[in-house]
Order: sequence, then C-alpha cells, then structure tokens
Amino acid sequence: MKNDRIKIPIFSPLPILILLLVMLVGLPLYGQNNMVWKTGTDKFKITPQTPLWMAGYGHRDHPAQGKYSELWVKVIAFEDQQGNTAVLLTSDLLGLPGKMSEKIRTAIYQQYGLTKSQVILNSSHTHSGPVLEAALYDIYPLDEQQQQRISEYSRQLEQDIVESVGRALENRAPSRVYAANGTARFQVNRRNNKESEIHLLTELKGPIDHAVPVIKVTDLQDRITAVLFGYACHPTVLSQYSWSADYPGYAQETLEENHPGAMALFFQGAAGDQNPLPRRTVPLARQYGKELAAAVERVLEEDMKTLDPELSYAYEEIDLALNPPMSRETLETMIAEESGYMKRWAERMLEEQKKGLNPDSSYPFPIQVWKLGEQVLFSMGGESTIGYANRLKAKYGPEVFVMAYSNDVMGYIPTEIILQEGGYEGYSSQMVYGLHNSWKAGLEEQILSTFDALARQLTIPANP
Repeated sequence: MKNDRIKIPIFSPLPILILLLVMLVGLPLYGQNNMVWKTGTDKFKITPQTPLWMAGYGHRDHPAQGKYSELWVKVIAFEDQQGNTAVLLTSDLLGLPGKMSEKIRTAIYQQYGLTKSQVILNSSHTHSGPVLEAALYDIYPLDEQQQQRISEYSRQLEQDIVESVGRALENRAPSRVYAANGTARFQVNRRNNKESEIHLLTELKGPIDHAVPVIKVTDLQDRITAVLFGYACHPTVLSQYSWSADYPGYAQETLEENHPGAMALFFQGAAGDQNPLPRRTVPLARQYGKELAAAVERVLEEDMKTLDPELSYAYEEIDLALNPPMSRETLETMIAEESGYMKRWAERMLEEQKKGLNPDSSYPFPIQVWKLGEQVLFSMGGESTIGYANRLKAKYGPEVFVMAYSNDVMGYIPTEIILQEGGYEGYSSQMVYGLHNSWKAGLEEQILSTFDALARQLTIPANP
C-alpha cells in the first residue's frame, strides 16, 4: 500500500543556530557603537612652492632655498556619543597670528557650526616654516614682492584649512580613544643654562616639564588610526634656509612609518623658555625626532587610560594689559642706538605716535579647556613659558595635558618671575612681535584664574 502520509519538511537547525549566534554577537556590537567615539582625520601639504621668507629668525637675509622635509597641516575631529564635536588642528608653522586665526575660526563656524570652544588651531612653532601675513611685523626686511607672495600664501592657507576641517568631519568613523603620558629629556631651560656651555654642564638648572602627552585612536578592530602627541620644546634645532618641520616632523615621520595608515599629529606645549640643546644640525634634529617617537612608542605599548566618549569644552578670551607706549624720547634713542628689527620697530612706533594713533592698552588672549572622557587638556595662546604648565599640573594633577601656541601667537607669555627678570622672554620679545610694550604685572594670576573658572565650568576637580 502506497504511503500517503503528508511529508513535513524538516529544516536543519544549523542555519538557525548560526543566525541566532550572529544576532547575539551583533547585539553588543551595535550597542557598543553607541558607546564609542567617532573620529576623523585629514591632512594636506603646505610646503611653499614659490620662494618665500622663512619665519622665526631675524638673521636671515633671503628667502628659503630647498627643503629638508615637507610641511603639513593635520586635522583630527572628535565626536562623542551625544554628538558633541571638537576639532584639533596641528601645523608646521611658527604660529597662526590672531587675524588669520579669527578668519579661519569664523569660517569654520559659518560652514560647520563649530564655535571657538570646539576648535583648537595649534602650531608646532618650527623656525623653518613660512612667514605668514600680519605676523612679526618688524623682524623681516620684506620687499613688496615678498609681501604679496606672503599675502597670497596666507589667503590660500586659510581656505585650505577650512576645507580640511570639513574633510575630517566627513571622515568620522567609530573609534576608541586612549591617553597617557610619556617622557623625553632633550629640552633645556634656555634662560638658566647657556647654550655655549651646554657641553660642559653636569647639572641643568631652571624649571622644565619632560612630559610627552599621548592620545591613541584606534578603530573597532584595535588598529591605530591616529596618534596625537606633544612636547614642550622649541623646534629650533635647524636655522638654515631649507623648509623643515624640525624635530616634530621627524618624530611624526617615524611614527607613521611604524604604523602604516595611521596619522601622527604633534602639538606644542608651553615651550616659551625651552630649547633643544645642543642644536643646529640635521642629524641632531633627526635624533630628537626619533627620541620623541620612541617615547610615544613606549606609551603606545603600555596600558593606556581608556577615554569614555564624553566630550566637553570651554573657551574665554581675557584682556591682558600692556604697559603704556614708550615716550618719543625713548623711541628716538632706540632708533639712534639700535639696529635691525628693534630699530624698525622703534621707527614704526614713532611714526604711529606722530600720526596720533593710540595703540590698544590690552590684548585679547585665548584660553581653552577640553575634557575628553577623563583626560583634561588645557590650551592657551602665545609662547607660554613652562611655569604655566607646572602650575596647572601642580593644581590639577601631573596627568593633565598642557598646550600653548594655540589659536593666536601674539608674543611670549612670561610668568611673573620672568616678567620681573626681563630679558628676551620677559621684555624685548614683545617688541619683536610688534606689541607697543611689555605686559603689565599680574598676567600670570589672571591667566591661571581663568583656567580655574573654566575647569569649574567643566567640573574638573583640583587637588586638595
């Protein structure tokens, strides 16, 4: 008899189990994406293609010739799980002057909606990069052709920076972010140790900060995509006529060679009174770059603090008071006795007085605080001296990061002691930058109290 039973299809349980496993494994992954950062990077080359004057040294008497290395602008964008976004830019430049920075940050706000508190424009302070418009007015003996080239280069740079920020924002992808501090020891306090005697010294004097702050960014497969690191030391190893990012450039090149596909970004610390010593040769620049890269590599290989995807930021500009303009008699004496850029500065100041121009009695100084997870980053403008970093770390802990040369490099920012002592960082450098006189006493407490106010705003605890 023929079997007329209805055949019921039997499904193998294996595909169902696989599907359930994928779903179970996938659920944490999708949930995890809501608990990770999003980061994006971008970079572009800024090595001048036409002969331009080099920034940083008053002894140079002609434009650059050749290059030791390329110059770059690099951008990293951070977005936390709530959608809060911030952008940090690093550059192989002496420093962005206030007028350029204002234009750039205004355009970033207009195009991407990011306020000043969400943007940091940092410069490495290399002394082998190009002169920018409206910076260091009197130090360079520029003719009309050079001034025109500098203006054209500066305008293009502003535009390219804004576009690069946009690309970094577009490139955002799920990431993990970590932080820790390393150590490097080639910086020397230049006010307390003579460069000509450095090879004879058995003991170095003066305040320093050997910290190497490091932020590591990885994708969700733990592959490094970006390394952001800093150090407080002038990039003044080289003083020739070839474009170079100096030791920070060699450090970034080494890290990118060690981690193919990753971007290395260097930010400058409170290096106003810190020099790499000895210096003046390309092999030394490479040595310091490799030393710094090795310090970063050590941090990357050790356990780093995982930063929760929580981002907050605060920003304020304070009016730092300047001493009154010098008298006509003093300026006339300087014109008669000085030479070079100090004479050109005195001549310009005297001409402005004769025209009845009254300089501003203060200067707007940018101060900024970021908090990435539990990692605190203090940022300020100018060539801030190392005493500011040391005081911030004494109050908020040695693990905080301190960044200077950000958003506006208008002059040196001496501590109160350096201001009283005078010398280059405390007195004459302000004229080099084109200010009409030195800072008034009280700026150190004014700056630090503003940092305190911003820290309270972000609920950053101070040491008891």
